[in-house]
Amino acid sequence: MYSPAPADWHEANRAHWDERVPLHAAGDFYDLDSFRAGQDPLRDFELAEVGDVSGRSLLHLQCHIGLDTLSWARHGADRVVGLDFSEPAVGIARDLARDLGLGQDRAAFVAADVYDAATAVPDPSYDIVYTGVGALCWLPDIGRWAETAASLVAPGGFLYLSEFHPLTDVLDDETGSRITYDYFARDAWIEERPGSYAAEGTEFVHNRRVEWQHPVGEVVSALAAAGLRIEFLHEHDVSLFRRFGCFERRDGYFRYPADRPRIPLMYSVRARKD
Repeated sequence: MYSPAPADWHEANRAHWDERVPLHAAGDFYDLDSFRAGQDPLRDFELAEVGDVSGRSLLHLQCHIGLDTLSWARHGADRVVGLDFSEPAVGIARDLARDLGLGQDRAAFVAADVYDAATAVPDPSYDIVYTGVGALCWLPDIGRWAETAASLVAPGGFLYLSEFHPLTDVLDDETGSRITYDYFARDAWIEERPGSYAAEGTEFVHNRRVEWQHPVGEVVSALAAAGLRIEFLHEHDVSLFRRFGCFERRDGYFRYPADRPRIPLMYSVRARKD
């Protein structure tokens, strides 16, 4: 339901994520054993759009347990840094880095709020600032996020965002075919349904979470206002989880059935600091 953001939204969200981290680390969704063995969780369109990262530094904002962050190190990034507000998530990420034989000089993780990233991360700027995949919905102020992220992009570097399309937030949960909610809503969405996308059917204590919708135009405009030059905005007809009950899994992604009209389910943006 939409309502003004409660005063404890940040604490509620952190408790929500802290509780889910151990099950995310132990479950099949992230499959850490396969990751340690070499499985690559990065999406094919991300690899193509980010391009060669060899010899470059990369900062991953809102990195959760660090799989994507560490994957960029495997793809040749000279140094990766991951930031997340969940201490347990950062702990798992650090353990994974050690398991992969990556020292602090190659892969470092910081526990801090994304709005405090500029003072929390070890370096003043990075060749690539990478973020997204379910990250922006947890932030009330996209303008502040864009200013923070842009300040960490080195001159000549770029920000890359890969995110779920906000159009999916306004459709009915089962069929994904009816407009049910307001695309331009500015109030918070307070959700109390139990479970987790990565641990379905699990009972948790901290179910309340507070999220916000951010239309694509708002996100792109905020990045431009922060001084970045938009190089592209791409939309994708795939999702990473069963967002709607009718979704089918094909080619490693979740999609609408083949006989259904398609809509954008994810989008990606690259914005450069000239």
